[in-house]
Amino acid sequence: MKRLVSWLPDRVDGRLRVIAWVYLVAQILLVGTGGLVRLTSSGLGCPTWPKCSEDSFVNTPEMGIHGIIEFGNRVLGVALGLLAILAFVAILRLRKQRPDLFWLTLLAGLGIPAQAIIGGITVLTQLNPYVVGLHFVVSAGLTVLCTTFLYRVATVPGERMLRAPAWFATVSQLTAIAVAVTVVVGILTTGSGPHAGDAGARRNDLDSEFLQHVHSWPAYTAFVLTVLLVVAAYRLRLAVRGWTALLLAVELVQIGVGLLQANTGLPPLLVGVHMVLACILVAAMTAVLLNLRAPVSPGRSVDGAAGRATAPEASARPR
Repeated sequence: MKRLVSWLPDRVDGRLRVIAWVYLVAQILLVGTGGLVRLTSSGLGCPTWPKCSEDSFVNTPEMGIHGIIEFGNRVLGVALGLLAILAFVAILRLRKQRPDLFWLTLLAGLGIPAQAIIGGITVLTQLNPYVVGLHFVVSAGLTVLCTTFLYRVATVPGERMLRAPAWFATVSQLTAIAVAVTVVVGILTTGSGPHAGDAGARRNDLDSEFLQHVHSWPAYTAFVLTVLLVVAAYRLRLAVRGWTALLLAVELVQIGVGLLQANTGLPPLLVGVHMVLACILVAAMTAVLLNLRAPVSPGRSVDGAAGRATAPEASARPR
């Protein structure tokens, strides 16, 4: 036990950075494997929960490829749970000096068993589309937490200040709202489409064609707002400009995939890519919002009008 305690980091180091990166990547990867379960009609490959069948915790040969895919997704969920425990334990010695990391790992860790329970309810309700949708909503929320954890591990702690004009921050927040609405409507659209996870699973009975159009409205709104953010960030030379460019790049790929899948009959591979990109989009949007602020350096103040840090002697100079 003493050896384990001595191994735990007493400061943010390379081990925590690796854990944070793996945590985020694994969270997004789980969305990909969950999509694979759904898109291969393997949602009931393990027809019971928490066991894979009434007599076995693992898949059996009789379940075929569907049992392998569904059980594999469950195994990855367990692996993610172990990773969540590792992340939480790894910051225990830092909990007093870095309470932000403590609460982030605690909340993200609690989300993993919540996902397992929702997954169980999904199976027990024969893939109810609204429960399946809730599964994705929680995954998006966990992606936000994991992205924030990675950001906090990579930056110094302390009070933060806005380092962009207030209007820019407002546009960023509006963009985030548009992204959130896009994801939610996308979930409803998928719940009305052909990929139910099992041939016998019911859909949400909403008009799929109409929802595809509704889904595009907030998506294009987010795109237009993001273009505005990129142009403004580069003209004003804001520190967040690289993150806005990344957000725009993800949106362009996502829009391209969305248009392609809509015009090719929703092939499973493209739908799966679209699902993974949705979580990457959420991560990129979170990164933009987080990087709008920077830690306040000692001896520096905030220029409220410009949203920039200024040294005391610099702020006293004639302008």
